[in-house]
Amino acid sequence: MNAPGDLAVGFATHVCAWAERAGASRDALAVLRVAAERVSQASTEGHVCVALQSLAEMLEGRSCAALREALLASGMVSADGDGVVLPLVLDGSGRLYLRRYFDYERRLAEALVRRAALPERGAPAQPAEDAQQRAVETALRQRLTVISGGPGTGKTTTVALLLARILEQDAAARIALAAPTGKAAARMLDTLRERARDLPAAIRERLPAESHTIHRLLGVTADAGRFRHHAGNPLPVDVLVVDEASMLDLALAARLVEAVPDDARIVLLGDKDQLAAVEVGAVFAELSAREGSPLAPSVVWLTQSHRFAQDSGIGRLAADINAGEPDRALAWLAANADPVAEWIEDAGASLPSAARERILAGYAPYLQALREQPDDPGAVFRAFERFRVLCAVREGARGVRELNRQLGEHARAVLDHPLDPGGRSPWYPGRPVMVAKNDYVLRLFNGDIGVCLPDGAGALAVWFPEKGGAFRAIAPSRLPEHEDAWASTVHKAQGSEFDAVLCLLPETPGPVTVRELLYTAVTRAREKVTLAGSAEVFRAACAARTQRHAGLLERMREAAASGRTGQR
Repeated sequence: MNAPGDLAVGFATHVCAWAERAGASRDALAVLRVAAERVSQASTEGHVCVALQSLAEMLEGRSCAALREALLASGMVSADGDGVVLPLVLDGSGRLYLRRYFDYERRLAEALVRRAALPERGAPAQPAEDAQQRAVETALRQRLTVISGGPGTGKTTTVALLLARILEQDAAARIALAAPTGKAAARMLDTLRERARDLPAAIRERLPAESHTIHRLLGVTADAGRFRHHAGNPLPVDVLVVDEASMLDLALAARLVEAVPDDARIVLLGDKDQLAAVEVGAVFAELSAREGSPLAPSVVWLTQSHRFAQDSGIGRLAADINAGEPDRALAWLAANADPVAEWIEDAGASLPSAARERILAGYAPYLQALREQPDDPGAVFRAFERFRVLCAVREGARGVRELNRQLGEHARAVLDHPLDPGGRSPWYPGRPVMVAKNDYVLRLFNGDIGVCLPDGAGALAVWFPEKGGAFRAIAPSRLPEHEDAWASTVHKAQGSEFDAVLCLLPETPGPVTVRELLYTAVTRAREKVTLAGSAEVFRAACAARTQRHAGLLERMREAAASGRTGQR
């Protein structure tokens, strides 16, 4: 497999060869090579585009104006709006794009602005001081609503209230629930059912009985990157609710919004302060802007947490991280002011002994459940879902791979199960795994968690939860790509919550240690969070914010100003 850097170099080489055959000057080729390689590399880092200013810093002595002139002269770069299809696009604000990402950004912007500009439905909204009620009223009137809020702020409760109102008005309304991952989709459905307990029985019975991954909802086809539902064959829905929308990348967001009929409602739920998508873009953060955005009337922020108070425990720690106040957070943690938030100071390269003790204690109830109730997958899963180790990085002594290796060895030694084949196989009773690649035949999706347990015949199988509390067993040899799940990256934990979390910070600051990572890790915990690392790394992470270079907000402003809204 080629490394991202190799792919970027290959792309630049290809584009320059094309430009040279077309007669580009030596000067234009020199600039094009640097620009093409950088914009390709930037996409692997999650950026939608690169700024000419950053290229000017790489090519010392070149002004942005000179770079623009050279790029346009290369014959491989089109100016935004000139209608010429070329590999690269340069917009009027000095952003350089790969053509496909510029097209995705413009398509998404036009679809969103068109939807937000459609005439309001029903009677004028009633004044609502409560943010949840304001979100419900907004979603009842408009075809697009963006609801951002941290854990416990009532996003799912708001959705339950909204769907009840919709079903009261139209009992036959077609409602679809979706999320970027199978885990997030399942959790959304479970939480919605919980929040709907107080609704009238007639309403509860008409709520959706299933949720989908976005890929499954759109309908994956044999053609890579193509879906069965799109603008020409829209989804048969009246209401689409998407949870964990902060995980949406640019391409998937564009395809999803285009596939929803104009007369249907879209409700996007997420947390603007969480980590952005692993792929290209930070779509939800841009959509959640309340100033200077054509979508501002469609945006509601839920800020009051009903799970924990802002001035204590997890809520206080999350607030200090979000505010970029590491010293205040560290001083409060060092004072042991609240037992639900713990700090383990450690600047070493390896796993600190204190953190190891907490981790082993965290998984002790799970190992106990494996010993005492090996024939009850439900009890085993409930025990496993109570605690999780989260890492910022995959490699190194404080990374996911090493933690999974150590914890797997510990579990095998403690359990000493007669069905454990030892070193002959990676499979043993109690081994937790996370699916890393979607398999639509097996109905297994990226992020799904399974546990290896004996089946009725005494053979090892991997058990996965089903709807209604059931479980199904799949032979280990049939699983799609997977990895151990004792520890996972913070990114992989998005869409999940656990009673307790231990987050292990890396030895030194790095590109991934940013404020959003700390915030996301801390807010995965419901009752207890432990951070293990050095104060230096914690401070650096609090000070660093995720910077995704993109122009979606500007594309939306352009679409609103020009009336170009991608009419169907």
